[in-house]
Amino acid sequence: MRRLLPLLVVPLLALAGCSAEAASGADDGRVRVVASTDVWGDVVRQVGGPDVLVDSLIDDPSQDPHDFQADARDQLAVSRARLVVVNGGGYDDFLTQLLTNAPASTATVDAAAASGLDRSPRTAGFNEHLWYDVPAVAAVADRIAAELGRVDPAHATTFRARAERFRAELAGLQRTEADIRRTAAGKSVAITEPVPLYMTAALGLVNRTPPAFSEAVEEGGDVAPAVLRAQLALLSGHRVAVLAYNEQTAGATTDQVLAAAKAADVPVVGVRETLPDGMGYVEWMQHDLAALRAAVAR
Repeated sequence: MRRLLPLLVVPLLALAGCSAEAASGADDGRVRVVASTDVWGDVVRQVGGPDVLVDSLIDDPSQDPHDFQADARDQLAVSRARLVVVNGGGYDDFLTQLLTNAPASTATVDAAAASGLDRSPRTAGFNEHLWYDVPAVAAVADRIAAELGRVDPAHATTFRARAERFRAELAGLQRTEADIRRTAAGKSVAITEPVPLYMTAALGLVNRTPPAFSEAVEEGGDVAPAVLRAQLALLSGHRVAVLAYNEQTAGATTDQVLAAAKAADVPVVGVRETLPDGMGYVEWMQHDLAALRAAVAR
């Protein structure tokens, strides 16, 4: 798996350049939370509501998250946070590094650990793209509510209630997945990276992409010519119903795959690693599910 870039080593004196608000620690009584990406930042907001102040370190919808490099401002944000939410699973090791300099009292939630997913699967490496697994997100929301309740006991009951409301929205997503599965199960999907595989599996779609292809793209390595030909043949031969394409990574190989899908009139559904502009988590998943429903219905 590609890991996000490590912390950019910056002298502590660089913190002096941060804003007066950051230096003062003003937070209006809200619980300060840092999340590695805005995906988990939005989950925190669903649970914390107006009682939290969330800083998502990666929140640019046009950025490849793997190009992110933490700096002194991020270190300052972590040092002031009362709760830090990491994706885990090797995805955002930079934040684990930042936490080594955080106060011992800082509460943490490791989404991979809280997800209930098997982090040592026998058949393949652990897929750290947890946000496409709706039950996993529900489990993480519960853990966030519990940790916020420990940090801010006065609002513990409110945090739990908000988590339950969020769970109800997630249950709606699961009902949509079950409905799509009725017509999608057994159909084939091609991918550029394993980002959407939890969702495609929930829909009953069968991933036909050669593992060597998606692994090479995810690692940023070269794809062997024979492997690339096999991937392209899935599209030109109409052996898959849809291509799930990571919109935030681009390169000559993935561009070639995207062009092959369009030439063969294979539907392309964009998937992501951070929130689309203007959407929260639930709206984003509804959007992707609608796109997949339309693709497999062709």
